Amino acid sequence: MALTRLEASFEATLFSPKVRARQTAELAAEGWSEQERSRLAAHPPLASGFDAAQALEALAGLGADGRLLLVGHEPDLSNVIAALTGARADLKKGGLAIVRLEGARGELTVLMRPRELALIAGVPVGGG
Repeated sequence: MALTRLEASFEATLFSPKVRARQTAELAAEGWSEQERSRLAAHPPLASGFDAAQALEALAGLGADGRLLLVGHEPDLSNVIAALTGARADLKKGGLAIVRLEGARGELTVLMRPRELALIAGVPVGGG
């Protein structure tokens, strides 16, 4: 729901074929149009050992300003962020990172934890 409230859109959404990643991708797409939801696809390389070269390969099929949402696992996604940006990121389960790419190099522009996404989505969070 946070992605919907942020009015985020993607040319493609790839997720690991593992059950929890599929569920997370479907949850992210809850408020999307049917056309946007049709862009959800399982991507077997995301299951384990996904790396920066594979991320760039997945992005290559999109236009120059293509937006790709990847739903995968740790530590793979944090390693991809590090390889593409040089930034050390601790991506939590259910978290979100946005990387702006120029060629094979990028900049980490946003890193959000699940609690922050819940607040954006308007979901009450516990604890003070």
